[in-house]
Amino acid sequence: MAHAESNEALVERYAAASVRDDRAELRRLRHPDWSVDWPQSGERVTSSAAFDSIVGAYPGGHPSSEVSRLVGSEDRWVVTAGNTMLRVAGSGDFWWGAWLMAYPDGITYHVIDLIELRGGLVHHETVYWAGPMDAPEWRRPFVELAG
Repeated sequence: MAHAESNEALVERYAAASVRDDRAELRRLRHPDWSVDWPQSGERVTSSAAFDSIVGAYPGGHPSSEVSRLVGSEDRWVVTAGNTMLRVAGSGDFWWGAWLMAYPDGITYHVIDLIELRGGLVHHETVYWAGPMDAPEWRRPFVELAG
């Protein structure tokens, strides 16, 4: 009898497939009723086929991405195939991932992906993008500029 994959391993594989732009693997890891919501634009993608069409039609080509964190409940660190340290966390059906997405126009967005699992597959995602912005001058006395 085959050993069921842990939720942690599923989310790790899903993130790795996303970084590689391996849409066939993403389809295999998604529940048949998979969907993703993009609240900032008010859109919902209701199939992997529609998602593939969106990615394939993106002006300038597909953005590159890097996962900086996957979080559930019990953190540990792993090294990705690209030799990047990745924080991965634990158990349950609700995870979130933090990404950096570099788009063909040269802008890098910080991305948060809320991931819901069902039946050992990715069932639903909600994704938020935060574009770059300058810190306002009035806050400078109260903060340190990171990176």
